[in-house]
Amino acid sequence: MHPFCQFIRQYTPFSDADWQAIEACLTRQVVPKETLLLETGKVCQHLYFMESGLVRFFIWRDGTDVTKFFTDIPYVFTSQRSFAAQQPAQESIETLEECVLWRMTQTDVYRLLERPAWNNFARLIITEVQGFTEGILEAIQTETAENRYRRLLETNAPIVQRVPLRHLASYLGIAPQSLSRIRKKLAQANRT
Repeated sequence: MHPFCQFIRQYTPFSDADWQAIEACLTRQVVPKETLLLETGKVCQHLYFMESGLVRFFIWRDGTDVTKFFTDIPYVFTSQRSFAAQQPAQESIETLEECVLWRMTQTDVYRLLERPAWNNFARLIITEVQGFTEGILEAIQTETAENRYRRLLETNAPIVQRVPLRHLASYLGIAPQSLSRIRKKLAQANRT
């Protein structure tokens, strides 16, 4: 079974005809590590499903790239505001590993919304992503960087091992040296 088909079925049931319509819109893409899928200022034209790999979303602030979040498998992603409004993106999307992606154009995504199963899937994903985003914002506003790092270790330790230190520190809103100190402190605490 196609990995995207399995992924969608976790959210909503759909018919073989629905899947055939979805599958007809998909294009497979193997993308090398450190490739920009979207650059700030460009209009996002695709919704992606990630079969393998890891990407990060980032913005530019005062000449420095600041990581907003990471997406790993299996999941769908896009620059939501740019994709929906067809306006220049405020963020960039970069592969951190070689990625196997299945992409779909904005035209196809909107055409598929006429199908109740796809429409339901899209609503559920948008709601889930909104929840993730609210959780990230709440953590930034209410938790220390150390607590955010601890939570990331508890909820998604594999990403911590795969993401370069500078991007992880940027995501946590701290300097790489501060993250190194936090890691050292936690390692020492785990030894005792």
